[in-house]
Amino acid sequence: AGGDVPALHLGHEQQPLAIASNDVRVPTVRELAEFQLQGRNRQSLRSLLNAHASKQSSPQATASVDQNELLNFLQSSSTSAIEASQRVADAAGSYTSDSIYPETELGRKMQTIAQLIDAGLTTRIYYVQLDGFDTHAQQAATHAILLRQWSDAVTSLVRDLDAHGHADRVCVMTFSEFGRRVAENASEGTDHGAAGPMFLCGGGVKAGIFGKHSSLTDLQEGDLKHEIDFRQVYATVLSTWLGSETSQILGADYTTLPLFS
Repeated sequence: AGGDVPALHLGHEQQPLAIASNDVRVPTVRELAEFQLQGRNRQSLRSLLNAHASKQSSPQATASVDQNELLNFLQSSSTSAIEASQRVADAAGSYTSDSIYPETELGRKMQTIAQLIDAGLTTRIYYVQLDGFDTHAQQAATHAILLRQWSDAVTSLVRDLDAHGHADRVCVMTFSEFGRRVAENASEGTDHGAAGPMFLCGGGVKAGIFGKHSSLTDLQEGDLKHEIDFRQVYATVLSTWLGSETSQILGADYTTLPLFS
């Protein structure tokens, strides 16, 4: 499990900047099959690695120390990849669930995440997107459809994780790239705004609303006034949930919130 990727983006979109890194490569895959080494390739690679291991242990091994270190690194990484691929294959073949996922792209992504978590991968972050919220026109009907898609998919995921005993170790965090303005525009939509909600759910999350309800009359240049700095939520998730150091990631120290049990 040591070779599992630390984060994974599922989707057809370009990889989000939120999980971009200079030092760690985060793969983007469209479907579960892309995350697996195919049968013949997996067996061939395993045979090559076993042959190399046998040669390394023989008294005739004459490779230099540097070559040995490089080959050993490749062998270890490739073996981990094969093991991870096998767990993914096993997950796809043996996974069963009573949770009924919606027949939407987001629903399929959530089901894939549940399969990968149940397969025992040590991946810490799974990232998915739901597009379409940039509603400058005819907003009410579009928002209703999109929020229903989001709600149904997340509900199915949480129920699935709970049924498989994973709910207490998974936190689902939902955020938007932008808020909406309060006033409706001439096209029955709203333009980009500042403040917006964030949603966290999971067995380890404290239920309730953090922060006050935003005023619809006390505005800042037409925008809602935020109650909590979103970086406080990130700091809380990073430090309390993921056990990471936050100042390097966020560029400063932010007060954490009592979001977890």
